[in-house]
Amino acid sequence: MKLLKGLFFILSIITISCTTKSFKEVAKVQENVSEKPNVLMIFPDQLRRYSAGYWSGSKYKEHVIGKSDPVTTPNIDKLAENGVVFTNATSNYPLCSPFRGMMMSGMYPEQNGIWNNCREGRDDSLDDDIPMLTDLFFEAGYNTSYFGKFHWLKTEPLFDENGNYIGTTEEPGGHFVNKYDTYVPPGKARHNIEYFYQALKDEHFNPHIYSNDPNTIEGKKDGELHLPKVYSPKNEAEKIISYLQNKNNVRDLNKPFFMIWSLNPPHNPWGDEDTDMEMVREHYDIDKFPKIDRTLVVRENADLEVADYARNYFGAVTSVDKYIGKVINELEKTGTLDNTIVVFFSDHGEMLGSHSLEGKNVMEMEAMAIPFIVHWPKGLKAGGITDVLLSAPDILPTTLGLAGLTNKIPTEVQGTNLSELVFDPTTTNVSKPKAVLLMLGNSRGILTHEYTLSLVENKKQWDKKKGTKLVDTFLYDNINDPYQLTKIPLSERPEVSKDLLTKLGDLLKHANDPWFKENKYKDLIIYPES
Repeated sequence: MKLLKGLFFILSIITISCTTKSFKEVAKVQENVSEKPNVLMIFPDQLRRYSAGYWSGSKYKEHVIGKSDPVTTPNIDKLAENGVVFTNATSNYPLCSPFRGMMMSGMYPEQNGIWNNCREGRDDSLDDDIPMLTDLFFEAGYNTSYFGKFHWLKTEPLFDENGNYIGTTEEPGGHFVNKYDTYVPPGKARHNIEYFYQALKDEHFNPHIYSNDPNTIEGKKDGELHLPKVYSPKNEAEKIISYLQNKNNVRDLNKPFFMIWSLNPPHNPWGDEDTDMEMVREHYDIDKFPKIDRTLVVRENADLEVADYARNYFGAVTSVDKYIGKVINELEKTGTLDNTIVVFFSDHGEMLGSHSLEGKNVMEMEAMAIPFIVHWPKGLKAGGITDVLLSAPDILPTTLGLAGLTNKIPTEVQGTNLSELVFDPTTTNVSKPKAVLLMLGNSRGILTHEYTLSLVENKKQWDKKKGTKLVDTFLYDNINDPYQLTKIPLSERPEVSKDLLTKLGDLLKHANDPWFKENKYKDLIIYPES
């Protein structure tokens, strides 16, 4: 009998230890996962390229066009210093939904379905039938997860008055949960995202949450609205850490993970009620910056009155950095950071008073320039810098290439796999993009290292009608005019203009852009003959 009791006790201990995993056990299992690296993509919304502390360091300062912002970002700085920094990453279409469509698909808007921000009254929506990043990593044997902002689906009134998803406009449906974004229901539109944690609405202390993990939303079902009343980066970081620790047994620890984390800040609003004011007081308060002047808003093309929200914008940047640091620290603690590819970027910049504008959605440096960092201790030499022209469609093929999944890149992808340049920034084996295609609702253009070319039509950004003529055509000299203060007529630099218009024609064809399909402005744009 004593022997039986002893055996029962031992079996009980074994059972308990098998069902309750400490983070040490999680780390041990993760160490034994096949050599496939984990992948974590982090992209805050509306983060300017130069709103990071590392740009002020001696190693990076020479690569800054103009001046960098006086921000505190110790965790992003660590990623940069121990990773590879792209100094010329660009948002082709500096607006939330179009960028996300290109990033997720590796294709330009005409192919992926998103030509404008998804919102009430528009048909823009990511094509369900195109393989996205999450589909491709899922097929490669990864646990897939997505946390934060999606903003890629057609916005329709498919909810009840309490924000619960009904799936029809008929009662009790017929209501919007948010007219600027919507819940992504299970099925094809979710693109094989196994663990789903979506945050909606530009209210940073009142994110509207939907998840397929009832443990994170007080037992609610997928599609039922949850309002945690917690600052969104803090809330998401906590849920990500729980996921990494596998507290609710929501992932297979024998598989590598592929995770996308899309934070809403530093996207507006920037009022005190929507800002982490602790970060503002600690780093940007009136003792350090008594007024909004050139010590805070450093770029010479910025209107100081328009940029009166700079203090809170920078506070949001530092707050985002803080919570990114918590997730990175968790990876380090569990021993998984070493074999995790962290890809850090943003969807577009923020004008911050430049050209007397706030927001984005213009063909100016502050709106288009984005950060891009790849950090992978096991696979990359620290401290790399590349000036290659990377843009949104390149992110899918480059990320797959980094993970050793080049064979998974769909043939229809229009972006370039630049992963070899991450491994060796000096390599000559990769055909580097010579220009980046730029687009807005009423404009097209290109960006090279030296110039920005803009062609603007006679229509407003949001008009559904087609433009019939060009009302503005000009160049910026990005080297000699870093703040883009002087528009140069094309006639003043004819050889440069001819070269840029030829590159534009080639890129419009490559993108299967409507301008190319309609042969628009063929008297100016030099389209390929075949």
